[in-house]
Amino acid sequence: MGDRVVFGRVVAGFGEVQLRPVDPEGDLDLIHGWVSQERARFWGMRDAGRERVAEIYHYLDSLPTHHAWLALRDGAPAALFQTYQPDADPVGEVYRVQPGDHGVHFLIGPPALPTRPEPGFTGHLFGLLVDFVFADPTHQRIVAEPDARNERAQARLRRTGFVDGPLVDLPDKQARLMFLDRTAAGRR
Repeated sequence: MGDRVVFGRVVAGFGEVQLRPVDPEGDLDLIHGWVSQERARFWGMRDAGRERVAEIYHYLDSLPTHHAWLALRDGAPAALFQTYQPDADPVGEVYRVQPGDHGVHFLIGPPALPTRPEPGFTGHLFGLLVDFVFADPTHQRIVAEPDARNERAQARLRRTGFVDGPLVDLPDKQARLMFLDRTAAGRR
C-alpha cells in the first residue's frame, strides 16, 4: 500500500481497494469533475466552481472532526467518502447523538464504462467504507443522511443493512436519517 493509504484490502474478483486522505489541491480537478456532474446533484456542489470546491475541501482538511477520503480501485480513483463526528455537524442538532456514532457521506465516481455498469461496483466500495469506519472499535453506529429524494442512495444503504430513521430538515436539504449498528453489521 502507498504511504498515504490508511486502509485497504483485496476483494476477490474486484481488485485492490484502498482509502487515502483527499489532497485538497492535488485532487481538486478530479473532485470538481465529479461533484459538478448531474449524477452528483445530491452531493450539493453541482454549481460550485473549482475555487469553491477547493475552499470546501481545505476547510474539511482543517477540521479534526471531519475527514475526506478518496477510495481507489487498483490505484485508480473510484469514490469520494467523507466521515464526521455527528455532534460536531448540523446533523447532530436534529437527532439524539449516541456515544460511538460516526457519520458518513459517499459519492461513487463515474464508472469507467458508463454504458456498462459493473455489478457489485458500488457495493464493494461502500463495503470498504463500512469496514473502515468499524475498524475503529469506538465507532458503534454509522449515521447517514441521504437527501430524502435520493432513493438510490437509500436503497444502497438498506442493502448494506442500514435501517431507516426519521426524515429531518438540515440547513441544505430534507434528509432521511439511516443507521447501521456495529452488531447488526456483524462486527464485534
